[in-house]
Amino acid sequence: MPTTRPILEVAGLTKTIDSGSRRVEILRGIDFTVPAGQFLAIMGPSGSGKSTLLGLLAGLDTATAGKIVLDGEDITALDEDALARVRGRKIGFVFQSYQLIPTLTAEENVLLPHELAGERDGAGRARELLASVGLQDRMDHYPVQLSGGEQQRVALARAFMVKPPVLMADEPTGNLDTANGKHVLELLLALNRRERTTLLLVTHDRELANHADRVILLSDGRIAGDELRGESAA
Repeated sequence: MPTTRPILEVAGLTKTIDSGSRRVEILRGIDFTVPAGQFLAIMGPSGSGKSTLLGLLAGLDTATAGKIVLDGEDITALDEDALARVRGRKIGFVFQSYQLIPTLTAEENVLLPHELAGERDGAGRARELLASVGLQDRMDHYPVQLSGGEQQRVALARAFMVKPPVLMADEPTGNLDTANGKHVLELLLALNRRERTTLLLVTHDRELANHADRVILLSDGRIAGDELRGESAA
């Protein structure tokens, strides 16, 4: 069961962009908190602001207004260097498009966050993670030698490499066929349970969201629904 300690606090989060002569409001004052250990699915139609919200929470984009407190630290107040250090220590991120480095092997891709954090001797954990997603025989392969499903499994292993307290995933099965998508989802949930990570997942797939403890629905840049599910609602 998730604890009641907030790992993430979001207050008045706003994102606007200038498009020609007009200002476009993407997020319009978002407020919510996430307890440590919760699996939160963020849903909504295309253009509702789901991916923008996740990018802000991960420190990959800058808010127009509002505050994001991640594990007790206000990341909206940090400069880029400090923000990069927080991302490296506290956030694992799984992209829809894998984002593997083509000149690195599967093992080297998984090791990368560990090395960027200045850590050493991570090969054992990298191999363990790759084995846990069924790629023990593909560690020396480059991304071009891997299928889409295998590349996303490498990306999952990489996201867990530094044992981040928060994992974020943006439509992680969106580029996969049904069978591969189901397998990647099962691996993601199994790894998340094992590592005891807080999981924030953007998806348009209601079946996928049914696995979550909680579902937030975005519409037109605002929270239109916030539902606890299963044991979390008890």
